[in-house]
Amino acid sequence: MGALVADDRVKAVRSFNRFFTRQIGVLRENLLHSQYTLTEMRVLYELAHHGDQPSSVLCRGLGLDRGYLSRIVTKFESQGLVSKVPSLSDKRAKVLHLTEQGRAVYEPLDRCSQTEVADMLSRLEETDQVALLDAMGTISSILDKQAGMKYAQPFVLREHRAGDLAWITRRHGEFYSRQQGWDDSFEALVARLCADFEANFDPARERCWIAEIGGKPVGSVAVAYSGEEGVAKLRFLLVEDEARGYGLGSRLVDECHAFARAVGYRKMRLWTVDQQREARDIYRSKGYVLVGAEPVHAFGQPMIDETWEMDL
Repeated sequence: MGALVADDRVKAVRSFNRFFTRQIGVLRENLLHSQYTLTEMRVLYELAHHGDQPSSVLCRGLGLDRGYLSRIVTKFESQGLVSKVPSLSDKRAKVLHLTEQGRAVYEPLDRCSQTEVADMLSRLEETDQVALLDAMGTISSILDKQAGMKYAQPFVLREHRAGDLAWITRRHGEFYSRQQGWDDSFEALVARLCADFEANFDPARERCWIAEIGGKPVGSVAVAYSGEEGVAKLRFLLVEDEARGYGLGSRLVDECHAFARAVGYRKMRLWTVDQQREARDIYRSKGYVLVGAEPVHAFGQPMIDETWEMDL
């Protein structure tokens, strides 16, 4: 391949594109032998897996023209698959909602897609499956880099599950005891916040993510409802030392913002202290503004309580 001239390389990429689209069935007029196109299926996928979303968020996430998405939504509304409902966090805003009928249509198609891919992989030897997945990862990483992607991502993000909030509590206590010399009262505060989050968790407008490297937790963040209409709180931001340098803290904050916008929040709010310099730098770079500061004695030390806010 190294000896190919520019035109030959272009031809090789186009040839691969034609081959791969045949393999995954994109060229069929309707995907998965259904009445829906690939783009229509992507819209259903986003609503099924990421919940209610404003049209503007779907446009950005899928790279769609607003008029094109509007036509898809109109079709889905006429079929009873999608409806426009008030946002839970801001009743003035409307979000797209996958109806029960929409979920009933989407889920069999999703299972069909899983089956088709599993069937394709089952025809390959184990070594070929591994090689295929490695090659896909290589293609993704190279094209992401060339496209100017901001983050190198040896990590994966997932939603929290049983035991994660206990990990968040323990690691916050250990981390800030070591890094800042804070006493046990900080871990006790995080424990109360985690307990409240879990007890009152509303998946329609709250979310917690755990970052992992090699299956090991290395970071966390959460969006929590503030109790004030249209306002969400950013909480539990933590990045372990071993995961620094990859843009993980920035990515976790971005994940919160994307979710908050998707469910209709208008503003993000967070609490921090002046000692948390790296976190404050991230917040400032994202557009947060310091709206309140108060000298306090907390966690065994003098510090300045800070409240930061950002309009979404």
